[in-house]
Amino acid sequence: MNAAMTVLSLVAFVLLTAGTAVFVAAEFSLTALERSTVEANVRSGDRRDQMVQRAHRTLSTQLSGAQVGISITTLATGFLAEPVVARLIAPGLTALGLPEQLVSGVALALAILIATSLSMVFGELVPKNLAVARPVPTARWSAGPQLLFSLVFTPLIRLTNGTANWILRRMGIEPAEELRSARSPQELVSLVRTSARSGSLDPVTAVLVDRSLQFGVRTAEELMTPRSMIESLEADDTVADLSEAAVRTGHSRFPVIRGDLDETIGMVHVKQVFAVPHAQRSATRLSDLAQPVTKVPSTLDGDAVMSEVRANGLQTALVVDEYGGTAGMVTVEDLIEEIVGDVRDEHDVEPPDVVQAGRDWHVSGLLRIDEVAEGTAFRAPEGDYETIGGLVLEKLGHIPEEGESVELTAFDPDGMVEDPIRWRATVVTMDGRRIDTLRLTELGRGGEHQDG
Repeated sequence: MNAAMTVLSLVAFVLLTAGTAVFVAAEFSLTALERSTVEANVRSGDRRDQMVQRAHRTLSTQLSGAQVGISITTLATGFLAEPVVARLIAPGLTALGLPEQLVSGVALALAILIATSLSMVFGELVPKNLAVARPVPTARWSAGPQLLFSLVFTPLIRLTNGTANWILRRMGIEPAEELRSARSPQELVSLVRTSARSGSLDPVTAVLVDRSLQFGVRTAEELMTPRSMIESLEADDTVADLSEAAVRTGHSRFPVIRGDLDETIGMVHVKQVFAVPHAQRSATRLSDLAQPVTKVPSTLDGDAVMSEVRANGLQTALVVDEYGGTAGMVTVEDLIEEIVGDVRDEHDVEPPDVVQAGRDWHVSGLLRIDEVAEGTAFRAPEGDYETIGGLVLEKLGHIPEEGESVELTAFDPDGMVEDPIRWRATVVTMDGRRIDTLRLTELGRGGEHQDG
């Protein structure tokens, strides 16, 4: 009778450990699965995938059920296994010469250690690691038993889950039945960059996706062509002047103003030249052709700017600052270049914004700090500036002359703050009071550089 009970207890121990393994596997595999993966798999029509979907849609309940199941099987395992194991190893301890009064206590301690270790390894760690490594197949074989258990023990699960949710609500947190599968742009950017570094995403695709994800967090102020770079025409100018300006600049759209850009009356496109007979082009004023132009605040995000620009026939919008003045102009080409990079055609006469020459980089002073980081090895420290020209102006403290230089401390990705990377920025050309182009030269770390 004792032998039969011992065998039955050991069999029950194995079955209960397997039960713990099922609950642990269900818990970890269901939390590791993305909703998109579950929805894609269920289209196959497999019954097991349908059960996975049902469990995933009631994830909070299933996790509570798994915890209840783990608790029940673990307690039952200890209740059955520890006395049996203690009885099995007690004779061995006696044979080793252990005093009789110590045998019972030592045997029980060893039994607890052995039973707990076996339950932890085979009932928890193995299924947990399996679920993390292979979440889909693990969920397929564990979702069915998990759903059945949750159905049978519904009252107990509702009690425990309801109590936990009540506590969360008292803490000001609203419980969720499903995991949040959506990702923020910042999280997706991090995933894309990690995938590119690991080689699972090619660099070109990674850059394109990265730019696309960050586009929505850009503002109109970051996307626009600044006011100082806008080519405009006066209201009294003629169609002939429009034609000449298009040939001279390579631009196709021009604001029509009365005095300055704050008094913009509309926008003209070079294609309007062809709607006016040649003989009348010198007499037709642009004020008669100017079309209303959309105006957007400088703080508007990239997606909204894209919608505004695409909604009007001129595919252009003026950017207005907080004081109501014209800060710049944004075109559909500006928006496209923000995603795919510099787009150049036969009408672009200006040099590229970034040109490498040996150890130096020639860059436009209007480049944003993040654009400089993409095109060169220079990583600017944080500060109250948007462009590389703004950084140089802040360091100099005055409007520079061509040829002036200033030393810059780059952000050090290695965190070597005591030995930072040093750079020299030299003003190559000025456009009035604006820095037009700069030459960036890496000098090295600390005092090890040479000024040659």
